[in-house]
Amino acid sequence: MQNTKMENRKTFPSFFKQLKELIMKLLLNFAALFFLTVQMSFAQENNPSARPTTKDEQEVLDLSKQKWEWMADKKIDTLNGLFVDKCVFVHMGGTWGKARELEVIKSGNIWYKKAAIYSASVNLFGNTAILLNDIDLVAVVGGNEVTNPFMVTEVYLKENGKWRMGSLTFSHLMRPVKMTSNNK
Repeated sequence: MQNTKMENRKTFPSFFKQLKELIMKLLLNFAALFFLTVQMSFAQENNPSARPTTKDEQEVLDLSKQKWEWMADKKIDTLNGLFVDKCVFVHMGGTWGKARELEVIKSGNIWYKKAAIYSASVNLFGNTAILLNDIDLVAVVGGNEVTNPFMVTEVYLKENGKWRMGSLTFSHLMRPVKMTSNNK
């Protein structure tokens, strides 16, 4: 009888040790599964391709891309039709309205030579669209060619079935320029 008590005492702690290890493995697996689920939900939420693009979203994305070409080609008349009269522009060197922006482009004070777009996303709020572009912009400013990484915020308003720009803001990014000299 004494021998059985000794054996029980030895196997009893061993049982708790095994139970503790099993619980720890379950907790670690649960934590890993939880973090994976959370990460995947954020990835889907922040990934525009996680859901189909609507017709209006695609129109704004296409218009934004076309706008960079019009700015590079200095198509003042086309840009004049795109920008609403109260349109505002926020640059690294100043803030101004539609007339000044068109004059800056026409005069060549800023020549938007090329915008390399790395990502673009748009959110619709009724007849307002807010578009974010992660770009490298090659521009000639005051006769000097510069390349800067920007997050560009564009606000579009739908008026009479047509999207027009209400605001364009350049926010300088801390990331390095992605564009290589071959891409210019």
